[in-house]
Amino acid sequence: MLEVAAIGVPDEKSGETVKLFVVRKNPALTEAEVRAYAKENLTGYKRPHYIEFRDNLPKTNVGKILRRELRDSAKA
Repeated sequence: MLEVAAIGVPDEKSGETVKLFVVRKNPALTEAEVRAYAKENLTGYKRPHYIEFRDNLPKTNVGKILRRELRDSAKA
């Protein structure tokens, strides 16, 4: 993984769950591999329920990730 950003999205069961946006370093990286890594390294409530692969993440001029834009795109 080259870059990753996580946001909270609405969930009927828990109120909010994790959605992960991933920029791949290796184009062959699969969702199953990301989930396996998360299962090995994160507790249950921190694991992503949704994973979206992107070519890049929206950033400010200073290079910070614009999570608001990611939230807006997740709602659409």
